[in-house]
Amino acid sequence: MKHALLAALALGSVIAPAAASAQTAPGIAQPIAGTRLDISATGEATRVPDVAIITAGVVTRAASATASLQQNATRMERVRAALKRAGIADRDIQTSNISLNPEYRYVQDQPPQLTGYTASNQLSVRFRDIAKSGDILDALVAEGANSINGPNLTIDKPDEALDEARAKALGIGRARAELYAKALGMRVVRLLSVSESGGNYPVPPPMPMMMEARAQAGPKIDPGEQKLSVSLGMVFELR
Repeated sequence: MKHALLAALALGSVIAPAAASAQTAPGIAQPIAGTRLDISATGEATRVPDVAIITAGVVTRAASATASLQQNATRMERVRAALKRAGIADRDIQTSNISLNPEYRYVQDQPPQLTGYTASNQLSVRFRDIAKSGDILDALVAEGANSINGPNLTIDKPDEALDEARAKALGIGRARAELYAKALGMRVVRLLSVSESGGNYPVPPPMPMMMEARAQAGPKIDPGEQKLSVSLGMVFELR
């Protein structure tokens, strides 16, 4: 028994013998007659992203604030119209930033001189057909968009993948409990509790992409794969 216990400790498990007076473990409604085994397990699932989120907009410069805003508004209307022609729904277009800033020229030993104003209007655009996003971006540049950043690639409905990760985590936890039980010369009697610490659904940072002039062909976006994971805490009883 001593050698078996040493083997289990080498595996890094958290094992605590039950008290002689059958105490109830925190979060467990029933007393434990055998040995409590705490397991942490993580399940993973991969999916190909099906949504690309890109920021596209117009930056204009003019001598006056009014002129800069007017020029910006005119070009933004063309950009919005191009998005509508491409079939982008209103729910997938959202204003993300509007700004107006003065510009100055700095000369040594002289006060700053106002040279004009820069207006910026940015839209967050959700592309549900990633394969067509490059052509749409090319069309936006042709209609006046001169500031494009992204993409953020994501999964529109991750629930199915997260459920797959949960099932895998349960299987991993059960198999790990059987391993520890065998090393101790015991058997798994029952699963006492399961807790989920939350699904991990990472969204990769956007890749910067600036376009100041119309490209010869729309940029290609490669969706790749994203990994989703769920971690579970499981408590087993061994005898």
